[in-house]
Amino acid sequence: RLGDDDPAVGETSLKLGEMLFDQEDLEGAEEHLTEAQRIIRLICGEWSVNMAIVTSLLAKVYAKQGRLDDDLQAHKQALRVRRRAHGDEHQSVAYALNSVGAAFKRRGELDRSMAKYEEALEILVGLHGEDHEGVAMVLSNMANVLKDKGKRAEALAMEEKALDIER
Repeated sequence: RLGDDDPAVGETSLKLGEMLFDQEDLEGAEEHLTEAQRIIRLICGEWSVNMAIVTSLLAKVYAKQGRLDDDLQAHKQALRVRRRAHGDEHQSVAYALNSVGAAFKRRGELDRSMAKYEEALEILVGLHGEDHEGVAMVLSNMANVLKDKGKRAEALAMEEKALDIER
């Protein structure tokens, strides 16, 4: 037996958490992801990229459970870890910003959501140019915010731009 704090136990807990999430067993997913998080924190530290990965997965569980405050806080923590690990101009930081934007949108905080999407878009365009799948994803998310704000013409134009990139 390896013991409760062994990295293999953490890796298996992470895999189980992901599988249970996919099967909609949110309570089981949270239990295993929290265990994986505990082991990663113990072995790798609070600021490891692995911590950001498991924290982002936990945020998805919280969102599905309707725990929107926990969802937002977990996504913000994952963003802080990624910024510390990679700096501000990294693709994983852009995707983490996108996730924070989505968390704000779920809470109905559309202006804050749009601000995070704009930050993500700026990073992705800077790294990859205008014609990148990540840019299309963020544009589509921004279009959804515009639609929710009642700005249908702007939303339509942005969604068409995203589609042009995807083609």
